[in-house]
Amino acid sequence: MARPARQRPIRWSPSVTLVPTRACFNACGYCSFRLPLSVGGSRIGPEGLSIAEADVQLMSRPHAAEVLLLSGEVAPDSPQRPLWFSRLLQLSRLALQRGRLPHTNAGPLSRREMAALARLNPSMGLMLEGLGPAYDRAHRQAPSKRLAVRLGQLEQAGRLGLPFTTGLLLGLGESRQQRLEALELLALLQRQWGHLQEVILQPWRPAAEQARPLAAKERAELLECIADARSILPAEVHLQLPPNLWPLAHLADAFEAGIDDLGGIDSADVINPDYPQASAPALAAVVAAAGYHLSPRLCVHDRWIPGLPAGLRAAAERSLALLQQRESADC
Repeated sequence: MARPARQRPIRWSPSVTLVPTRACFNACGYCSFRLPLSVGGSRIGPEGLSIAEADVQLMSRPHAAEVLLLSGEVAPDSPQRPLWFSRLLQLSRLALQRGRLPHTNAGPLSRREMAALARLNPSMGLMLEGLGPAYDRAHRQAPSKRLAVRLGQLEQAGRLGLPFTTGLLLGLGESRQQRLEALELLALLQRQWGHLQEVILQPWRPAAEQARPLAAKERAELLECIADARSILPAEVHLQLPPNLWPLAHLADAFEAGIDDLGGIDSADVINPDYPQASAPALAAVVAAAGYHLSPRLCVHDRWIPGLPAGLRAAAERSLALLQQRESADC
């Protein structure tokens, strides 16, 4: 029997993911997304995602309001960097031309680069991932994953007033205390700048093997982290959990602990392809059975829309109206 409906909605963003390139100068110890720079795809030109290919992908997902630009990283001093960054700008403009909102997550950016993308992206993102020896080991060959670099990016986004998404990658061997310290750092940044719209609490799942659901002990530890995050982070910061990485039968437990967002959902997860995405109707049924209701949103959360630059604010308002019309038609 379904629980009584609650006021708090569970939000999600209908999304399509564009990958300009998988080539990346980092070599994280857990990454299955990356292609090394020496492998085909190391350049942005013929081997990277073309604008024509991107347009085909956009048209294949007509109801996706968010265009996630998820890219491998090019070193700051690489001669390929200008072309790589130009492609991010081109793809952002294409998204806007097609009535969508781009959300770029492409690693650390210079202030100039971030400011230029902020004129085209109503929100952006970069995972903090975590702190402690487990992350130091995993990031030994990943210069842009250093904690100081990541924190500097989050502060830079705050100085620019850019609505931002960050998060923790959980389950690499970190302790609860290290998770608490990471959450305290995010809370400090939010109290200073007020720009963090959501924090993703993402379970790490091993790659190159058949999907392995979270065990009961892993779920218990993650539920503890969710509850800690809700008590530490300011109330306006949404907590996100990717639903394909959490057993749907236990999703209600995550909501009770503090999750109120399921993130951008495409037809497949390019980072964790072994973990299929549930359809929107299937997710809605699970959410309803838990006593909540599934509600679509934009990549930029509602409360940040009035503060966007005029052009992006108008685009977001149009997208929001269309999203609400579709939701009403589905009801």
